[in-house]
Amino acid sequence: MTDVIPYVSRLFIYPIKSLDKVGIENTTVLRSGALKRDREFAIFDRSGRFVNGKRNERIHAIRSEFDLETNTVSLRVQQTDRVNVFHVETEREALEYWLGEFFGFPVEVKQNPDAGFPDDTVSPGPTIISTATLEAIASWYPGLDVEEVRLRFRSNIEISGVPAFWEDRLFTEAEGTVHFQIGDVQFMGINPCQRCVVITRDSKTGVAYPNFQKTFVAQRRTTLPAWVERSRFNHFYRLAINTRLPITEEGKTICIGNELRIDSYSSPS
Repeated sequence: MTDVIPYVSRLFIYPIKSLDKVGIENTTVLRSGALKRDREFAIFDRSGRFVNGKRNERIHAIRSEFDLETNTVSLRVQQTDRVNVFHVETEREALEYWLGEFFGFPVEVKQNPDAGFPDDTVSPGPTIISTATLEAIASWYPGLDVEEVRLRFRSNIEISGVPAFWEDRLFTEAEGTVHFQIGDVQFMGINPCQRCVVITRDSKTGVAYPNFQKTFVAQRRTTLPAWVERSRFNHFYRLAINTRLPITEEGKTICIGNELRIDSYSSPS
């Protein structure tokens, strides 16, 4: 596969965890290894638990547009026209009130500009998937297009120039890592991401696709490349790659068009 040249074709961040994505041309790496402004804000209930798609399917009905320059978020409920705009810092109380009225219980919006609120705190780097993989998955489900699959899996970095499931090269056996670069940014590929109930639901309505998980597991098993480190699949409900970035990468930039180059594989000692 020497003619394969993986490159970044799309970049996404999710400024408010569980709400809609923002497409960007470039992004900066934080000290934690996360991307700047990705999951910078999160919604919590009074018990301190995330209000997200795993716990509350109503969140799928919120449409959001986040303006990174003005630090404002526009919110509306799916299938309605009324738009409410809030500055996420100076109008935080009003934002929390709107969200609380929508969910039916009090919420708090918290901010962490240094690391965000990643699902995987051990491997908080950006998640990676290929466009070809999203296209393959869309073909498994009548009525789903590539954009809907993209919205369900919510990855940060999308790569093109490769066949479906090529990104499965970016992990190795347990406790090992794959060292690779995107542009001049050093990455460590850790494991295939374990998925949750969110991907089974329509990204805008929360309605579950019949037998989504059963179909996914069967197809993932069938299409798993022969060269994959199969030991990482205790089950087949996994897709996209979790990563870590060394603290040396803080402040570096990832851009659309950057090539991805695998450097080495590190086995457990």
